[in-house]
Amino acid sequence: MKAGIITIGDEILIGQTINTNAAFIGEQLTALQIEISHSSVVHDNIKDIIDEFKGAFENNDLVIVTGGLGPTHDDVTRKCIVQFFHTELVTDDEVLSDIKKFFEVRGRQLTKTNEEQSLIPKIAVPIRNSRGTAPGFWIEKGNKVFIAMPGVPYEMKGMMEGFVIPSLYEMIGKTKIYRRMVNILTTGIPESILFDKLGNLEELLSGASLAFLPSQFGVKMRVTAQGASEEFVKNKLDEIEQKMRSVVGRFIYGKGDDSLEGVISKLLIDRNLKLAVAESCTGGLIAHRITNIPGSSKFLERGIVAYSNASKVELLKVNEDSIAKYGSVSLEVARQMAEGIKAVSGSDIGLAITGIMGPTGATPNKPVGLVYIGVCDDKICTAKEFRFGDDRILNKDRASQAALEMLRRNLLGITYDD
Repeated sequence: MKAGIITIGDEILIGQTINTNAAFIGEQLTALQIEISHSSVVHDNIKDIIDEFKGAFENNDLVIVTGGLGPTHDDVTRKCIVQFFHTELVTDDEVLSDIKKFFEVRGRQLTKTNEEQSLIPKIAVPIRNSRGTAPGFWIEKGNKVFIAMPGVPYEMKGMMEGFVIPSLYEMIGKTKIYRRMVNILTTGIPESILFDKLGNLEELLSGASLAFLPSQFGVKMRVTAQGASEEFVKNKLDEIEQKMRSVVGRFIYGKGDDSLEGVISKLLIDRNLKLAVAESCTGGLIAHRITNIPGSSKFLERGIVAYSNASKVELLKVNEDSIAKYGSVSLEVARQMAEGIKAVSGSDIGLAITGIMGPTGATPNKPVGLVYIGVCDDKICTAKEFRFGDDRILNKDRASQAALEMLRRNLLGITYDD
């Protein structure tokens, strides 16, 4: 089965809103072994939308549309569907009841505009919306399926998980060819070097495929395999992963939906260790990422943003002479920050970071993107230099990732030596 994904909305085209819907739908369809052949974004224009419907429906077995089903004048998707399929709108009593309950629960008065959202194309099966007022539509015609859902990600995901995915699974049944993928997550190694270290890819993959997906947080390696049985595919993916780990294992921190902060959290909790973090250039981003993880209170003792030199001296006991001699962005100061936060907090591990995020603040000897990260535990207090780019926000992301990775390696006894 081939599928096309259409996202409708000017806000997507002009970059005001990121198209997370297409990414989510693509991921879900791929898990169902449905091939994505087409993905597009169309602005709120009836003619252009209908033209896009025509091309996608002709060339695919399944078309999924999001956006333009709201109650305002610029929401034209329903009108386009009526024209494209030469049908008419009828009131669906169950959808109308859903809308009335939605307003009643929230203590709001139902308006005529919202009540009209219970009008659905006559040939459609409504996809009821438990998270909003606009229903979705499921239309079958000529052995093909056309699905339309609201553009609000929260509402769309509810419909996908509650109705669309189960319905598609029932429709396509169990295929004889099993296709699965796994994302192996690395950090601290550039894509080109990772590629070189893996060696002969044909030998490594043995018929599977591999995609490198780099970002400021690292390189995701997406491995896809297929075969005649679930067990065969699983064994193939496991075999490839083990081969990868044998050559680049120290750069792999997880797979699938793992996050570096989540992996570290588990290590700290399992080992009953307390962590304290001192941040300068990242401004609390490391602590923010850590506290995104449920249960982080079990190991995170405190996080301090020591931005000024005075705060480094006062809160972290950094030596004033060291700042004067080496500068606040230096190996010496990063090490002392880590040592200081460990001491003042009474934690098992201190993690610290200082750097120049840009675009200003550089000197001839210290460019934008220069970062020093310190780690201190009961055995060692050390610091390491990193050099990133010249984009301030990207540098903060990269620096926070490098700090968490340095902490992970410290916990696992992994060195930075090649």
